[in-house]
Amino acid sequence: MDDLGERVLRLMDEPDYKPMRLKAVARRLEIPSEDHAALRTAVKDLARAGKIEIGRDKTVRPPDRKGLVVGVFRRAARGFGFVKPEAPHHKRGSIYIAPRDARDAASGDVVAVKITKRARRLGENDEGQVVRIETRAVGSFVGLYFERGGEGFVQVDGTTFRDPIPVGDPGAKGASPNDKVVIEMVQYPSSTRPGEAVIVEILGQRGLSGVDTLAVIRSFDLPDVFDPEALDQAREQARRFNEDDVHGRLDLRSLATITIDPATARDFDDAISLSRDEKGYFNLAVHIADVAHFVPAGSTLDHAARDRGTSVYLPDLVIPMLPEVVSNGLASLQAGHTRYTLSAFMEFTPEGILTDKRFARSAINVDHRFTYEQAIALIQPAPNAASDVAPELVQMLRQMHELAMILRARRFARGALELSLPEVQIELDPAGEVAAARLAVNDESHQLIEEFMLAANEAVASQLTQAGIVFPRRVHPDPDPLKLDDFAEFVRGLGLELEQPQSRFELQRVLTETRGRPEEYAVHFGLLRSLKQAQYTPEPEGHYALASANYCHFTSPIRRYPDLVVHRQITAWLMGQTPRIKIDELAALCQHCTRTERRAQAAERELVRVKLLTFLQPRIGESFHAIITGVEEFGLFCRLIEFPVDGLIPTSSLPDDYYYLEVVTHTLIGRRSGARYRLGDTPRVRIARVDVDRRQLDLVLEEPPAAAPEPSRHHAVAPPHLKRPPRLPIPHKPKPSRKPSGRKPKKTRKRR
Repeated sequence: MDDLGERVLRLMDEPDYKPMRLKAVARRLEIPSEDHAALRTAVKDLARAGKIEIGRDKTVRPPDRKGLVVGVFRRAARGFGFVKPEAPHHKRGSIYIAPRDARDAASGDVVAVKITKRARRLGENDEGQVVRIETRAVGSFVGLYFERGGEGFVQVDGTTFRDPIPVGDPGAKGASPNDKVVIEMVQYPSSTRPGEAVIVEILGQRGLSGVDTLAVIRSFDLPDVFDPEALDQAREQARRFNEDDVHGRLDLRSLATITIDPATARDFDDAISLSRDEKGYFNLAVHIADVAHFVPAGSTLDHAARDRGTSVYLPDLVIPMLPEVVSNGLASLQAGHTRYTLSAFMEFTPEGILTDKRFARSAINVDHRFTYEQAIALIQPAPNAASDVAPELVQMLRQMHELAMILRARRFARGALELSLPEVQIELDPAGEVAAARLAVNDESHQLIEEFMLAANEAVASQLTQAGIVFPRRVHPDPDPLKLDDFAEFVRGLGLELEQPQSRFELQRVLTETRGRPEEYAVHFGLLRSLKQAQYTPEPEGHYALASANYCHFTSPIRRYPDLVVHRQITAWLMGQTPRIKIDELAALCQHCTRTERRAQAAERELVRVKLLTFLQPRIGESFHAIITGVEEFGLFCRLIEFPVDGLIPTSSLPDDYYYLEVVTHTLIGRRSGARYRLGDTPRVRIARVDVDRRQLDLVLEEPPAAAPEPSRHHAVAPPHLKRPPRLPIPHKPKPSRKPSGRKPKKTRKRR
């Protein structure tokens, strides 16, 4: 916003401000007459953005905030959108926004919404109108440049904007058609006027190696270059580090210690040691890289890490939180090298009960680095399998497995939940193209590390709580009971029993019963969408999914800034100091780290999908096995089995028939043919269309199914988060109640 607009907003923020006409505003701000036209334009722009209001008496006044709901706006490809309210008292879920009521809001913007129509039934959406934009998510976007009618345009990636954005004269900034470019918005588009932008960076021709990665980095505004001063400070730490100097640390270099990490890991945060005494008690030591030793608080290096908040792990690139001289060198717990650590020592009974915990600044020397594949081969050895690993390390590894499984069982016994939603992992060839894709493995070697890291995180959080020290907690708030009721109704449609959805044990049972079954993905994903997101906060709210009262992130300070802060707090306590940090500053830091974490996750998912869709683009017409993961009136959501990527079979592509969604079972049924499409069905599908830029995959059935028999006990039900988009330009019609109403099911006519 220009300077005049900012001055007007500051004026209205003054406690003695009263609505006044534009001339009075100009006098109050001492704006000369020659700038009155510019002031008038600035005020109109503010009013258009909803930041101010102009009354009937022509006075300039702050916007009326009464009765407004503030939330994050997400726009769909067809122009309408939804706002997810920030206020916890808004129990109705997301608010539907028609295209004409969205103003110039873009996906991710924080907006203020006026409710225009209340939902009549549970499961329906309130309807609203965007009154103003509170905060813009970003000001720059990435898209594809093209020329038309002697003018340059950019079609922004994804579904943020439906129409191309004009960028002025052809060839601006040297752009050529089919270039991926970064634009900065001058004017956001709305339903009444086009947008306007300028090109600020040319990334390269679409399809060239690395351009897709750079496009995602720019789209999410990921900082990928370190300040020279931060790099100099990291190099200075490397020059000063002496492996032989362990003064002031507990020397554990002779203690048998191992790491277990992915084969492709480059930095190693954690190492573990274990022994067992004559009483059968387990003595577990979790050693975590002492990153705080190399990153002084308040330094330029620290500010760089804080701004990034987290490392970002893209398929073909890692954007580290810290320069590689620290993340891959000084702090990384490499085998055969002395490294500084913070160690958590925990004693467990043979039944897995924690009886003692203590902490120390330490120095270790890792004896052996295991990959997950190597570890599981020793934990569950094949007959007559030979190993060159020292027998004492093999024995320790198997004892670790024994303790981890005991801790895991105890965790579930207290009500912890575990969703089976593995991430998609892709392998790239030297050219950066997809060579293979699969779902991530979570075998007992992964679970071993997970249980020990959870135990260390809980031990540290408990100790800091007992000491009265504030720190960034990792919390998972309790879910909204209404959403759990919604989920319970959903799973009952599958024939599953869930009478008390507020019970973790009941939820746990449903998750266990569906694991390995066709409806597993939909049920587990449905519960995920019914839960709140985990976040960082200084408030002791507990962790719902882990069933833990005190929890924090301590075990990954190389890649997460909250862990680094926790290290500083525990180190100060160990040295007899009182850690000082203002609670409001810590709260702001926690909010920042939550945002950067979610940004990194979104960027990682986005690039994986781009890579997968790019791989499938030349395979249009090819057939794959698929599993139906969601059923809606407008189509069938499917995941390819051979290649784990999600797509949609639109109802319009199904065999010619009248299709309706059966309300109770959410089964899509052909009235004439009797064909049924149900959750968990495994049809063969063909790829019909791939739009990489808009992140869309359209599928069609390879062979129309015969009339299906009546559904069995396990009916097909779409996950409760999937909402039917309206058919434009007809105004949004609320969804019918999930409860049987005695009315005839609604028909869906296939468009020919």
